[in-house]
Amino acid sequence: MPSIYDIKPWFQSRLRPFTGRLARTGVRANQVTMSALVLSLLSGACIGLYPESRWPMLLVPVALSLRMILNAIDGMLAREHDMQSALGALLNELGDVLSDAALYLPFALVPGISAPTVVTVVVLSIVSEMTGVVAVQIGASRRYDGPMGKSDRAFVFGALGLSLGLGASPQPWLDPVLAAVAVLLAATIVNRARNALREVAE
Repeated sequence: MPSIYDIKPWFQSRLRPFTGRLARTGVRANQVTMSALVLSLLSGACIGLYPESRWPMLLVPVALSLRMILNAIDGMLAREHDMQSALGALLNELGDVLSDAALYLPFALVPGISAPTVVTVVVLSIVSEMTGVVAVQIGASRRYDGPMGKSDRAFVFGALGLSLGLGASPQPWLDPVLAAVAVLLAATIVNRARNALREVAE
């Protein structure tokens, strides 16, 4: 199924010249990966510390946009500038999961949002990424199938953060949106598992 992840090659092509300049100045892929994690931790901490304020929500689309850029850059640094390493692969996968949890879980503290629904979305997000990684263990490629991949979740939560930050009330529309995200995440888990098994069988 289609996903925002499908536009990644186009996005990377726009960042490639800047990535090359970073490589020439000595910036390492793992440094970029850790910067994305720190950014998410700080942004999520602001929401958790001030759950009734609007301004922390405006950090969400900013942090997610910067994270998308940093994630693309660290991947290109690793692949195209000879910076691949076992540590980098580990940090890349763990960093994405930890960043999502750090940025999305604090939504559960915001008045008017269903905490169990937020937690369910975060748990399913972790399972979907783990499914993609486990595919490698059975001989398939790392699976990024949709319909609710990392980029799609970032788009949804970025839009939610922007709406709440601009003063929208979370009721009655936000909980159904998060419930729909949970359903799409379940479909994503099934798609990644099924396509991994099909790839191995072929």
